Amino acid sequence: MSVTPEAKQQIIGKYKTHEHDTGSAQVQVAILSERINNLTEHFKEHVKDHSSRRGLIMLVNQRRRLLQSLKKNNLGGYQKLIKELGIRK
Repeated sequence: MSVTPEAKQQIIGKYKTHEHDTGSAQVQVAILSERINNLTEHFKEHVKDHSSRRGLIMLVNQRRRLLQSLKKNNLGGYQKLIKELGIRK
């Protein structure tokens, strides 16, 4: 369900904004999206796992807040990120 360190480094490499970037909003949203996708797959098999569902809801809300902040501060980066991740319609 969680993201492996290798997958996390690959995500950071893809979405970083500068050389030493590991915590920008774009990187955080990408990592959260990967975790959300993993949990969504988990719930297809484990329908009654309500405690993990609560964690999923918290991750979705955290990603939503980060996206709102990114949209407010960097509209171009926001539009590029949601297009790459396929988050919004």
